[in-house]
Amino acid sequence: MNVKEMHEAVRDGLIRGLAIVGLAGIALIHVLDAPGQFAETPYLGWMYVALILGCVAIAGALVRSSDPRAWAAAAGLALSVMVGYTLSRTTGLPGMSGDIGNWGEQLGIASLFVEGAVVAVSAFALRVLVPQPRFRAVAAEVTR
Repeated sequence: MNVKEMHEAVRDGLIRGLAIVGLAGIALIHVLDAPGQFAETPYLGWMYVALILGCVAIAGALVRSSDPRAWAAAAGLALSVMVGYTLSRTTGLPGMSGDIGNWGEQLGIASLFVEGAVVAVSAFALRVLVPQPRFRAVAAEVTR
């Protein structure tokens, strides 16, 4: 194993580890908030369960390999939760308008931070994993 391969292996392990911890954080935050959601808006509680299971499944996929599909799923899942949070605070969700304007909820702020981190790490991983020959060709021509 040469130095470049070792560098890539370490980078891959670090970014996968960060994403796995981030997905676990998203799941934990929603486990903590789920009992209240089941009491107030049962369909949202079940959406939390689906989110938690999705986080566990994607984290499991990232433990096994650095598959671009797993990275895209991690980014998509985190983005969808961010959109849901934003909708719940702006227009409200069906049967749930009590959180409109409630931007200061601590679990919500923590969730947005962790979800944003997962999106950023996933974007970085996809940038590294998915070949982009067009951009590399342009960069090569510029350096000539």
